[in-house]
Amino acid sequence: MIAVTVGILFFIQMATAIVGTSLIQAFEDGNTDRGPLTVGVLFMMCSGIAVVGIGLLMYQVLEPVNQQLALWYPGLRIVEFAVSTACGVYLLAQLQVVPNHLLWVYIPTGIGGVILTYLLYVSQLVPRPIAILGLIGYASLLLGVPLDLLGVLDMNAGPGLALLAPGGLFEFVFLPIWLIAKGFKSPPTAKEFKPPALATAS
Repeated sequence: MIAVTVGILFFIQMATAIVGTSLIQAFEDGNTDRGPLTVGVLFMMCSGIAVVGIGLLMYQVLEPVNQQLALWYPGLRIVEFAVSTACGVYLLAQLQVVPNHLLWVYIPTGIGGVILTYLLYVSQLVPRPIAILGLIGYASLLLGVPLDLLGVLDMNAGPGLALLAPGGLFEFVFLPIWLIAKGFKSPPTAKEFKPPALATAS
């Protein structure tokens, strides 16, 4: 049931984020109607609540793999929600978008995502190609943040969108579908789990 719930929450968080972002973008493009803007912020908050739910549920699955890293994952998802909510409240109060607001959200998203997908990879709770896709996606997201801040590219247009594609496929297609259809493999206990051994010189 945790796997199915997490899969559904991934769909919810992505769908609500898309709607919320589009409504906020319409405000940035000149639509000064406060109603759609408020709805957009509320959708982003709903996305954030789903994100926190994913983090808390996944901790139960990841804790036997690596308790310390598993704690970081929900913590970063809570930070992600807090940053997104703060930006939304500021927008409604000042009717101004926080500069680079999505980039600040992407930072805890990317770091948390790398932790999640690393733990999924080493534990094989899901097929490793899915975990690798996620690792690539979140690493690309983290790479894009400084490049966007430096003006090298725009992550919301053109080549910058390519950096969002792997993570989008992971979060909105492969991982949630797998979780809903197949679920997790039985997570190992702390005593049973052994991470991949590092190669040593003979």
